[in-house]
Amino acid sequence: MRLRALLDTPTLGLRLLGGEDELDRTVRGVMTTDLRDPSRYLSGGELVLTGLAWRREPDDSERFVRILATAGVAGLAAGEAELGSVPDDLVQACLRHRLPLFSVVEDVSFASITEHVVRQVSSERAGDLAAVVDRHRRLMTSGPTGGGPEVVLDLLGSDLDLRAWVLSPTGRQIAGSTLADAGPPLSGELAARLAGEHLAAARTGRRGPHRVTVETDDAPGGATFSLFPVRHEGRDLRQTLLSDWLLAVEADAGDWSAERLDLLHGVTQLIAVERDRRDAARTVRRRLAQEVLELVQTGAPPAEIAARLRVAAPVLLPGLGAAPHWQIVVARVEWQDGDVPGGPVAQTLLEEMLVDPGTFGPEPSDRIAVAHTGDEAVALVPLPVPDEPGDPSATGLHAGELLSVVQEPLGRGLADDGRLTVGVSAAVHSAEGLRGALEEARHARRVAAARPGRVCAAGHEELASHVLLLPFVPDDVRRAFTARLLDPLRDYDRKHRAELIPTLEAFLDCDGSWTRCAARLHLHVNTLRYRVGRIEQLTGRDLSRLEDKLDFFLALRMS
Repeated sequence: MRLRALLDTPTLGLRLLGGEDELDRTVRGVMTTDLRDPSRYLSGGELVLTGLAWRREPDDSERFVRILATAGVAGLAAGEAELGSVPDDLVQACLRHRLPLFSVVEDVSFASITEHVVRQVSSERAGDLAAVVDRHRRLMTSGPTGGGPEVVLDLLGSDLDLRAWVLSPTGRQIAGSTLADAGPPLSGELAARLAGEHLAAARTGRRGPHRVTVETDDAPGGATFSLFPVRHEGRDLRQTLLSDWLLAVEADAGDWSAERLDLLHGVTQLIAVERDRRDAARTVRRRLAQEVLELVQTGAPPAEIAARLRVAAPVLLPGLGAAPHWQIVVARVEWQDGDVPGGPVAQTLLEEMLVDPGTFGPEPSDRIAVAHTGDEAVALVPLPVPDEPGDPSATGLHAGELLSVVQEPLGRGLADDGRLTVGVSAAVHSAEGLRGALEEARHARRVAAARPGRVCAAGHEELASHVLLLPFVPDDVRRAFTARLLDPLRDYDRKHRAELIPTLEAFLDCDGSWTRCAARLHLHVNTLRYRVGRIEQLTGRDLSRLEDKLDFFLALRMS
């Protein structure tokens, strides 16, 4: 806004005392101060409001005005409450430095002037930014010259003082402001929390933006974030929710004007263009994965599969001199009513999940090829050939690590009617091993599916233990086996509060060691011996025998 506009608002109570020729100066902000030297807080373009408490003698006016003029402020407004009128020495100092000077009548508060200026400046900035966003949208739609979402996030930061990030549904940061003064980065824990809050709110059917207040290191009392969906309209929410990005803005959009909300929705549409471009760029990798998967499933000769892998390796790992090792990851998304196909969602989820959560931007996922059939997605993950035997840099993916990254946010998005199960194979070193790796990953996924929870994963290392067998025990056999061994103990615990079941679990976990188990349970060894004796008496089993220990162990696992 221009300084001249202030005089056109009678309710502000401003009277011009000097500087009429400078009234076309642009006001970019407002600051209230009574400091003798406020220069450290000035960046230029401000309307400075002062109550004149800094003035003790006439010479103070010259020093104060010189500081303001050097900082490049737009104008000075002095209140009349302190001295009754604006002193002439201040008027003359402003004339010498060509600084517009206003007086503020006593019954008008500085807060009223501040609110008016901020509202006008913010509205004008939003209009200017909307034009920039519209131009940027056209550039991105016609080609890659727009510069990506970081450009718009920088504009939000510089013009509207809004910190914003583009996040994946798992909470990984896709884009953020690149400005030097953008503030501290968003932590991985906070990003995952925001993604989870967004998914949970979206599943309720409420329209965005969704507002959430969370504690941060910078705001222990709580910082408010507004979460805007970046989604494909006109499709079932479950088809896109777990794969769409979101825009997280550190601000409370509840009191925003309709114009500013429209602007942010325009930003999400712009980011959606980048998302569509990224998906289009993945077409080649997805096609490679689909071709390899079909060859493996149809039992094609290893030489033919190896030839296809040689084509895939340079695309997924540019500059790699040798053929990499490979790992297979299988994921399945299932919805309770079965009306929504889970394969495409599982495909985009795997492409995101298999990226290191600490990486920034969309590009790291370009090294993963994922195909899908039905509700299942299959990822072909290249592993660099280790420089030396035993090199830990190429040990591959682990199910537990994948689960820890995505369990919280995706579990909230799946809500009560969806499940995600994941299986991970061991690394294989040739085309001959891919068929076995695919079956291994599918077996591991079935093991994960037998576990409770909305998001479950299992790895190849679990397939060499009893864990592989338990999911395939029929439910009626499982119930009969566990009831025969554990129901007598549960009944006794219920009647006597004896804690026989926890004692049995601890005893087996301590490999039958009396001293370690007693220490863990904070019991005397004699008390432990009494409880174990009661377990044996109620069940007719002998916990000194390996067979009976194994039966109890399996019963506890299946219960």
